[in-house]
Amino acid sequence: MSAQATVAPARRHRGINLEKWGWVFMRASGVVLIVLIFGHLFVNLMVGEGIHALDFAFIAGKFATPFWQWWDVLMLWLALIHGGNGMRTIVNDYVTGPKVRKALVGAIVLAAGLLIVLGTLVVFTFDPCLGVTESSTLWDSCQALAK
Repeated sequence: MSAQATVAPARRHRGINLEKWGWVFMRASGVVLIVLIFGHLFVNLMVGEGIHALDFAFIAGKFATPFWQWWDVLMLWLALIHGGNGMRTIVNDYVTGPKVRKALVGAIVLAAGLLIVLGTLVVFTFDPCLGVTESSTLWDSCQALAK
């Protein structure tokens, strides 16, 4: 009998390959992030008066429309998940202790999750008139919105 006949075939692991899907996500989210980020920069810095128009009122106007709210939230979510997955990959590659690796990955997940929740709340609950007093330059605008 030859030596080739005694070698067992390699086993395939069944189930979801998280590393493969993480790799695919990084490529897909990177492409989408390029579009989102350059669109964001173009609208904020090139359209209209450009950077000179960037002020509180400009941001308040953008956050008043659902399109820009979702644009910025999608950019936030993808950037934080993309960055968190990249950090997880670095930790998995360079941290040798399993307990330290687990603690660091947990901290990355916790930080990314917290920032996603807080950022989403800021975008969708943004109220430019909250806390505006009569001495503020926004007083007239907020009074007009209230009517």
